[in-house]
Amino acid sequence: MATNKPEILQKAEEWLTDIFDNDTRSEINRLIEENPKELEESFYKNAEFGTGGMRGVMGVGTNRINKYTLGKNTQGLSNYLKKSFPEKDIKVAIAYDCRNNSQELAKVVADVFSANGIKVFLFSELRPTPELSFAVKHLDCQCGIVLTASHNPPEYNGYKVYWEDGGQLVPPQDIELIETINNLDYSAVNFKANEDLIEKIDEEVDKVFAQASVENGSFDTPAKDRENLKVVFTSLHGTSITMVPEVLEIAGFTNVHIVEEQRAPNGNFPTVISPNPEEPEALKMALEIADKENADIVIGTDPDCDRLGVAVRDLNGKMILLNGNQTMLVMTWFLLEQWKRSGKIDGNEFVASTIVSTPMLKNLTEAYNVEYIEVLTGFKWIAKLIKDHPELDFIGGGEESFGYMVGDFVRDKDAVTATLLACEIAAKMKAEGNSFYRKLLQLYTQYGLYREELISLVKKGIQGEQEIKQMLIDLRENPWEEIDGEKVVLIEDYNLSIAMNVQDHTESAIEIPKSNVLIYYTENGTKIAARPSGTEPKIKFYISVNSDLEAVENYQEEDQKLSDKIARIRQELQLG
Repeated sequence: MATNKPEILQKAEEWLTDIFDNDTRSEINRLIEENPKELEESFYKNAEFGTGGMRGVMGVGTNRINKYTLGKNTQGLSNYLKKSFPEKDIKVAIAYDCRNNSQELAKVVADVFSANGIKVFLFSELRPTPELSFAVKHLDCQCGIVLTASHNPPEYNGYKVYWEDGGQLVPPQDIELIETINNLDYSAVNFKANEDLIEKIDEEVDKVFAQASVENGSFDTPAKDRENLKVVFTSLHGTSITMVPEVLEIAGFTNVHIVEEQRAPNGNFPTVISPNPEEPEALKMALEIADKENADIVIGTDPDCDRLGVAVRDLNGKMILLNGNQTMLVMTWFLLEQWKRSGKIDGNEFVASTIVSTPMLKNLTEAYNVEYIEVLTGFKWIAKLIKDHPELDFIGGGEESFGYMVGDFVRDKDAVTATLLACEIAAKMKAEGNSFYRKLLQLYTQYGLYREELISLVKKGIQGEQEIKQMLIDLRENPWEEIDGEKVVLIEDYNLSIAMNVQDHTESAIEIPKSNVLIYYTENGTKIAARPSGTEPKIKFYISVNSDLEAVENYQEEDQKLSDKIARIRQELQLG
């Protein structure tokens, strides 16, 4: 993307007026004089809302997270709320995670809302994102905000907006809000707090959220079986430490070992390279404790506690980290089985997942005569399904990126309740002489062995953004015709809302919102999806391959074949 240096300077100089504080003006002058490249990165565009709200590097400028960009967001949101709820006394709830500056930025957001005459419930300390989603409904709010950048690096922060149903904003509200924000000048932001409208909250919400989590995440497992499960848990310096241990204890899981070195919230995440439970390295300390204590299960959550990584013992007794698809499959099977045994399945239930998650979930769900619905990446779309289909009961749903939601009492992925559910499954399987891992393999023998792999190519900055755009243009203009010797039979282009049958050249409409996603399918069921990340400077490729698994004992051999197949695909398509 070509940029005009004078335009960048002009945008930067607008931040040298007395609207902005001395520290901000001083830093901009420094960038102008010493670091023009960083100045360009800071001002070449406005920070944008993506898959999970707005995330960005903290610093000065329109493309950074700071009190002014978030203040402008909040002023625009205040205006939009007043337009949307003209007859109501508007209330909002605000939470924040462990990241550097999250508490201070949360107070800025609260100040702006209150300055606009809006009642604010502000958590007095850091809390998990799913608790904020719960609080919006529990406190009868019209909106909620959480300050978080999920698992992004320490220099990031972010701003997620929730609506009155507890789910994140979706079209058309998100588009209307962005237009409202973009039409504002920074001079229009009112930072003068009305402290009478800001109310601190904590335990009164904690208690009801914890109880709701226990009610939704635990079933009829005997108390002695819960006590017999050895759990290692790590919060990875994040917010889950405020809620997960308490919920596990209430539910009866008393044999829990917490990774003490990672207990204290810390936005620098000093003990890990990345606070991302998808990465085995992040759970290294927990896995070492698990081997020392002979634990049955390891669980780690990301900084805002909406995603979880689960490690269990394989057939040889070795601890291995499951991927998000695998955890989701076992959790969904368990929920479906509980609903079936209690006689609650009557044809009016559904399970939801995303278009880049494992196709196996559809096979599993439909075997229970439950409807399966796919949506775009991001739990805001699953929450929208719940709102749009009040006639259906939502059982649960997840996505490949380690998120899961149990029931509809929270309208976003929820690692608090999902952690409890994972422990419940592990305890029940152990008591029956089975295991979490063996149950996964048993599901593979019933519904097909699927193996997925995510490849993320990092492309930072202005040049990286252009490279990602060009890669997707090339995929559309020069589509793959064959993958690992298999003919491509179907290409779904979600940007055009068209599915093209490559064999007979017929087209059909895709009935979900547009998104910059391409998915290829081969004649043997191989699936490859490509999409730019909505929260990080990456382009992501999701590979799914499958085969039949006749017996659990054959798993390693069949899985190796699929692993080799993925390796060939990566090399053939030059995916890193």
